[in-house]
Amino acid sequence: MTQSSFVHEIKELIISSLKLDKKPEDIADDAPLFGGGLGLDSIDALELAVAIERAYRVTIPDEKVGKQAFTSAAALADYVAKNR
Repeated sequence: MTQSSFVHEIKELIISSLKLDKKPEDIADDAPLFGGGLGLDSIDALELAVAIERAYRVTIPDEKVGKQAFTSAAALADYVAKNR
């Protein structure tokens, strides 16, 4: 799987797990997930962390790692790929 297709897959997971009214194409790969146009909050972060763990068996061990991993869809895809 290419990095580009994996980022697309991560965007689909974000949209489905958070029930967003968006398409993967609406989210730029490097756009901030929090504090940006998506309007995500800390509850969304928790739901997304659970979805990542269920889908890929990858945990986000603490807030510091979470802040880096949840920077963007591309950053999250990179974190998941490295920690599978």
